[in-house]
Amino acid sequence: MKEDEIRQHAFAMPMYRPAYPRPPFRFLNREYFIISYETDLDAVRAIVPEPLRVEKPIVNYEFIRMPDTSGFGNYTESGQVIPVIDMDGRAAAYTHCMFLDDEGPIAGGREIWGFPKKLASPKLFVGGTDTLVGTLDYSGQRVATGTMGYKYTSLDHETERAGLSDTPNYLLKIIPHVDGSARICELVRFFMRDVTVLGAWEGPGALELHAHALAPVADLPVRRVLRAKHVIANLTLDIGEVAHDYLASDEARKLVNR
Repeated sequence: MKEDEIRQHAFAMPMYRPAYPRPPFRFLNREYFIISYETDLDAVRAIVPEPLRVEKPIVNYEFIRMPDTSGFGNYTESGQVIPVIDMDGRAAAYTHCMFLDDEGPIAGGREIWGFPKKLASPKLFVGGTDTLVGTLDYSGQRVATGTMGYKYTSLDHETERAGLSDTPNYLLKIIPHVDGSARICELVRFFMRDVTVLGAWEGPGALELHAHALAPVADLPVRRVLRAKHVIANLTLDIGEVAHDYLASDEARKLVNR
């Protein structure tokens, strides 16, 4: 293979039949089960990277079903997203951790945007006749269980659409060099685009988190459940942009890699 061919065609690994196609990615019937809860303020502030700021000790625990995704297929995801204030003073969201069951979105999410994804076994389903259930297992151990009354009260679709499409989302992208030091260390910003809400509900909710060495969701403990909601939407995960480069100067690069 000629060097010009490599430069022209290479965008992901492996070079021949990469694990995912080029973004953006379109999601149809994407199903969110989100439990908002109060936790410890110091614990949240210790996790969220500057220049993002935390004002309230709130975490959104998410279970997400993605049955029809261009390029990524059919998979499920679970993790924690933290409401923050960004550098422009806007309400935003920082993704702290995500666990899912499909190689393509794990590789693509980490390599393109910097999603903190790991392989696990999340599930989202209707239990019995009246309960929305989300679970997360890691290494065969139960890490999280969320429940909600199924479609108790309808929510305004436009409000939920605006929340999905107007909120800036942030990720800490870290890519190592061949010597194990950090070659990329960036705060990445992205948006959801072309959002259509198909259904939205809220209801009574509960969340239980269990300690695990490699899936430490319980490090942000549940003090009080604030709200539970269930949203189904079509949307596009757009390309990202670098909001802050932690290695922009030689001095910063040496500090991170020492």
